[in-house]
Amino acid sequence: MTSGNVAFDEPVAAHYEAWYETPEGQRADELEKAILSRLLQGFSGSGSVLEIGCGTGHFTHWLADQERLVVGLDFSPAMLAQAQALDGVLLVRGDARWLPFADGAFDLTAFITTLEFLERPREVLVEALRVARHGVLLGVLNRWSVLGLQRRLAGLFNQTIYDAAHFYGVGELKRLLRSVAGGKAHIVWHTTLFSHGWPCSQARLPWAGFIGMTLVVSDGFREVG
Repeated sequence: MTSGNVAFDEPVAAHYEAWYETPEGQRADELEKAILSRLLQGFSGSGSVLEIGCGTGHFTHWLADQERLVVGLDFSPAMLAQAQALDGVLLVRGDARWLPFADGAFDLTAFITTLEFLERPREVLVEALRVARHGVLLGVLNRWSVLGLQRRLAGLFNQTIYDAAHFYGVGELKRLLRSVAGGKAHIVWHTTLFSHGWPCSQARLPWAGFIGMTLVVSDGFREVG
């Protein structure tokens, strides 16, 4: 992850992937990837992705499995060390505010559970658009969901990595993207429910647990579903 306030050090990196092995983590992972995959299908002509704040490479390697040419970037050496254990993806240490790539170097840039931890999100998104030809993919924990509330309340009792996080709702996230892209912004979004027993796992519900959103800045996007 790339953040000036949050310490994504060795202990955090070592336990980051462990959550995805829990029943809750496995369910969330399945639903999050389903939404992100649905959004990616709209960018049928996009082959290269820069994942900013790639962390341990959990989603970086998944993106590579989607037949994308993927580069993972992160500021934390501890997180990158964990990611390197999973070979096959190019990893770069760098700051999200000053990406070491030329204009339009990638088809897409992606932030998956990363934007919440960045100090200057608008500045970072401007930079992400600079290196992206087609747009930006976001995966964000929803501020107005039960999950988002649980994460915020946890910080009242125990110190967690979420203490410095800023969670977004759908409306705030859309306004942020429009402030960056202006009239060029075409925004597509879906949400997923984490709880068992609901009749659907994907919908446009402003209070659902995870928001998948794309900012499209080029022609050729086709919304799926």
